[in-house]
Amino acid sequence: MEEFKGQPRLPKFAVPKRYDIRLTPDLTSCKFGGSVAIDVDVVGDTKFIVLNAADLTINNRSVSFTNKALEPTKVELVEADEILVLEFAETLPTGMGVLAIGFEGVLNDKMKGFYRSSYEHNGEKKNMAVTQFEPADARRCFPCWDEPACKATFKITLDVPSELVALSNMPVIDEKVDGNMKTVSYQESPIMSTYLVAVVIGLFDYVEDHTSDGIKVRVYCQVGKANQGKFALNVAVKTLELYKEYFAVPYSLPKLDMIAIPDFAAGAMENYGLVTYRETALLYDDQHSAAANKQRVATVVAHELAHQWFGNLVTMEWWTHLWLNEGFATWVSYLAADSLFPEWKIWTQFLDECTEGLRLDGLAESHPIEVEVNHTGEIDEIFDAISYRKGASVIRMLQSYLGAECFQRSLASYIKKYACSNAKTEDLWAALEEGSGEPVNKLMNSWTKQKGYPVISVKVKEEKLELEQSQFLSSGSPGDGQWIVPITLCCGSYDVCKNFLLYNKSDSFDIKELLGCSISKEGDNGGWIKLNVNQTGFYRVKYDKDLAARLGYAIEMKQLSETDRFGILDDHFALCMARQQTLTSLLTLMASYSEETEYTVLSNLITISYKIGRIAADARPELLDYLKQFFISLFQKSAEKLGWDSKPGESHLDALLRGEIFTALALLGHKETLNEASKRFHAFLADRTTPLLPPDIRKAAYVAVMQKVSASDRSGYESLLRVYRETDLSQEKTRILSSLASCPDVNIVLEVLNFLLSSEVRSQDAVYGLAVSIEGRETAWKWLKDNWDHISKTWGSGFLITRFISSIVSPFASYEKVREVEEFFSSRCKPYIARTLRQSIERVQINAKWVESIRNEGHLAEAVKELAYRKY
Repeated sequence: MEEFKGQPRLPKFAVPKRYDIRLTPDLTSCKFGGSVAIDVDVVGDTKFIVLNAADLTINNRSVSFTNKALEPTKVELVEADEILVLEFAETLPTGMGVLAIGFEGVLNDKMKGFYRSSYEHNGEKKNMAVTQFEPADARRCFPCWDEPACKATFKITLDVPSELVALSNMPVIDEKVDGNMKTVSYQESPIMSTYLVAVVIGLFDYVEDHTSDGIKVRVYCQVGKANQGKFALNVAVKTLELYKEYFAVPYSLPKLDMIAIPDFAAGAMENYGLVTYRETALLYDDQHSAAANKQRVATVVAHELAHQWFGNLVTMEWWTHLWLNEGFATWVSYLAADSLFPEWKIWTQFLDECTEGLRLDGLAESHPIEVEVNHTGEIDEIFDAISYRKGASVIRMLQSYLGAECFQRSLASYIKKYACSNAKTEDLWAALEEGSGEPVNKLMNSWTKQKGYPVISVKVKEEKLELEQSQFLSSGSPGDGQWIVPITLCCGSYDVCKNFLLYNKSDSFDIKELLGCSISKEGDNGGWIKLNVNQTGFYRVKYDKDLAARLGYAIEMKQLSETDRFGILDDHFALCMARQQTLTSLLTLMASYSEETEYTVLSNLITISYKIGRIAADARPELLDYLKQFFISLFQKSAEKLGWDSKPGESHLDALLRGEIFTALALLGHKETLNEASKRFHAFLADRTTPLLPPDIRKAAYVAVMQKVSASDRSGYESLLRVYRETDLSQEKTRILSSLASCPDVNIVLEVLNFLLSSEVRSQDAVYGLAVSIEGRETAWKWLKDNWDHISKTWGSGFLITRFISSIVSPFASYEKVREVEEFFSSRCKPYIARTLRQSIERVQINAKWVESIRNEGHLAEAVKELAYRKY
């Protein structure tokens, strides 16, 4: 038996073809019993059958192979490897046989496997039973070959209390009521992976609609909340039709259910035909949801439905190729949202995804898109900005290089070819290469098989354009990566655009030959050159001083697209953090944006101002008030134009911007904002339906209220807790949680952090409260250490635990803190937090170097004071 232990994958001598599963959950004792009969094809000489099982009690006497003819001589559950090893007296006959196993388990409270979630019905607390199997937790519900490549069909039967709704991947074919229990049987599923099997049992309402080709779509939610499912239902029906067209393959099941679960670790899960969601990602309430909530629901629904093709119909062969699922679903969800809501300018907002990818991938502790996974404990950590955001960004880069039509055609043929099967990254490249005639495999390997990305340095020398690529690292250290880079550039206008592949470390071009234009002499700002046009490439650009000045002027003159304005700012900020540009030059560039009106650009400007404020507080605290004054003057014009109250017929983007800009002004301590917010908050306390505090500005008001709270004046904090306790809307609860710790008083911050661990906060939501004020950093770190045992027990090996580390450790900026963190975790590091811990420590080191460089920057004080007093 020893040979099967410590292996990353199961042996291949037996292959499952069909599962017949019966489950009987008891929602009072929170236990379940079950049996499974698996049709297995024995394909090699073996005396063993090895499959996955974890946290289950196996009834040894129930285990048999080929209809009780063979009983194993030994049944061993190896908890460390989560495998069940069955040993038989003689070699098993090759060919098909049936493996039967009886088992019992616990409906856990860890939000994975077969678990319980609580809800209230008519004032009474009840449990529902829910499954969450991705990545490797089907084994906690029934013994199975729990690997994505082991696809089979599933026949499911449930024994449940007769008053409850019981859902699974497929439609019900039979329901037999026997007293207060019923037995529900479902149609057999098409071939699929274990991580997509799903079961939900509880009390629910639903809304229903059909696609034009008759697929029944339902949104289930808690009793009394059905109306909040209508927006998602509408998005789902339109999205299914859009994808059917785009992928040239119809949705493959007879129904699609989407259901809101009160306790849910991720945002949503794409189970085939039964998609589960957090309430905040599925429910939309006209009265209490903000524009940001609406957009989140639409993009998450579009993301999960994209998986019904990309992931469920065609599945990655192993977790190394996870990005194929997640990167693609992220990219396609933007395609769908853009088609349904063109006024959202969602491709401009996609830049936020790209930036998050660039931010994580600028770390030496990043990982390639295709990452070796040798232990199931490592899988959770790669559900990160690399798999999702870098993955989506390189797909967008490739689509933009190959052209939309050719890309779509090749994609459709890839899906046809691998439907009901498994694929690797190379299979997708081969399909795109065949469809386009371009060297896709060679080009893309440099982006998926190595971590990181390049910064392209650009300078003009005697009418020659010189480009040089080097690996970008936020630490400022040199890296040795090299890429095949799809370069796009334009000169002076968007009429003249060129694109080509940069294969070498460096290259130079005659500008007139390349672009048909010449760059006028220094000082004349007419001719600018912009690389990475509209930011479709996953790389950064560093311009020489003259080119940078010309681009600054082009921004002021409104000659550049919003995506390019975003990119120039974001690249300059990243280069500043890596100490390749001065803070003075970054602040001067930011001043060029004083007339900016576009949501995505301003949103990034706000994010950057937060980061500069935090680093300046450590590096040059005496300049903080001047910096705040400068940032306030950058945002004030937009704030005045938008006003606190929405205007009839205003855009979705204005609604998003209003919330962000007033939150920023509140955090910057802008007196008028704080006073107005306080006035409106009090009107809201008196009347929850007041038009003075609509959902879009509530977060801003809550943050403003917390800026004035202290241990001696707690009234604002107490009032917010009262609102938290009274609302049953998850979006409202998370809005409040994410505002509380912004309080500058460390005693209040500690109270908030302790509140997160109380039974009043669902464990899925605690991470929202970790956004701590700069004054509260040290308090939060001490709190994390004091409560680590409790936190690691409660959040266990799920990916939520990594958020505690990254949120609390990353904001520091001293080498001393690095030593403290390393020392504390030296005896507490587990495989599932190791990568996040290393990344967080690296961020602290990067911040520490940045602080040193800002302390040594000459003339910074004069520049900051000049910007603070300048009239905009």
